[in-house]
Amino acid sequence: MFKKKVYYWCPVISNVATINATINSINSLNKFSNNYQAKVIDTYGEWKKISSKRNIDINNTLSLGKFNFIETIPSEGFIFSRFKYLLIFILSFLKLKNFLKKEMPEYLIIHLVTSLPLLLNCIYNFDTKIILRISGKPKMNLFRSLLWKIALRKIFKITFPTKETLEEFKKLRLIEDNKLELLYDPVLNFKDISIKKHGIISEKFLKKEKYLLSIGRLTKQKNFDFLLNAFTKILTNNQKYKLVIIGEGEDRKKLQNIINSFKLQKSIHLIGFKDNIFKYFRNAECFILSSLWEDPGWVLIEAMASNTLVLSSDCPSGPKEILDNERGILFKNNSEIDFIKKFDYFKKLDASKKKMIKLKSKIFVKKFTLLQHHKNLLLILNS
Repeated sequence: MFKKKVYYWCPVISNVATINATINSINSLNKFSNNYQAKVIDTYGEWKKISSKRNIDINNTLSLGKFNFIETIPSEGFIFSRFKYLLIFILSFLKLKNFLKKEMPEYLIIHLVTSLPLLLNCIYNFDTKIILRISGKPKMNLFRSLLWKIALRKIFKITFPTKETLEEFKKLRLIEDNKLELLYDPVLNFKDISIKKHGIISEKFLKKEKYLLSIGRLTKQKNFDFLLNAFTKILTNNQKYKLVIIGEGEDRKKLQNIINSFKLQKSIHLIGFKDNIFKYFRNAECFILSSLWEDPGWVLIEAMASNTLVLSSDCPSGPKEILDNERGILFKNNSEIDFIKKFDYFKKLDASKKKMIKLKSKIFVKKFTLLQHHKNLLLILNS
């Protein structure tokens, strides 16, 4: 049976949530659809490496050429990451153009380094329909606005992971509204979660104790320095609490210095990156998200699916829409006073109230399963 080809353009240089979004979207099409075959374009060998490390079946990768030296360039920091993306743009220009001319897939869904396929789509006449995935509020000036108006003229669809981001984009008036679509990310596989949540926690001091949990890259966006400072205020009234932070990043040394300066090494633990975060939700009293911005915040959805109560900043864009103050607790973004106030509210919640919040959470996050993503994506492809 003939299947329509859907390719994903997503060159990755670091461990970001977009990797899982791409893998899950591909798997949802290949698993549930009889009419489409999905593949990811492997730009410099990074997707084959991801596949082998994560033991995920991505046999249908298509390499545009192995630029192995790209892997030796650091990915951390603004300058290095932009330089790396620029190299990918230049080295892939002709290869991606020739590939689209030769393979003529029905659809190309673009996630990262989107400027390259958008430019090629403007210059050449491909039979392929381009679908752009927007993540986060685009920062616009007059020059960028003009470029986007030109680049988006021939776009088929633009998808958004939250209503908030979609509505913000509408205000820019860069493209007709009928080309804008809400498409929740395929975050959850409940069968996988049920297996992972029973994993063994290697840190002995966490096996029997309750703790507060936060997860994310140790970067400015996640605002962990704010969380550490606010948590020290909580400890002045109650020494029983422990805070566990999962993740790695360029701010690790700074955060450890804050912990050391308050002499809180026994109360706050940076335990690094973990492949399986679900086993840590098991003993968590609540999950805390302190981010300055998200879109939409996968770990929020994963916490809710794990039956863990969530305390989150109301940052743009995602947490307000996901929690809606009835599926979790929201505090004012970057406000230490409101964080402490909402934490006190969390402490006073009775068992029945917690149970109701968790139930509403479980019902809501079904929107983020692979099957639901597949259904919504099919509506877009067939429109």
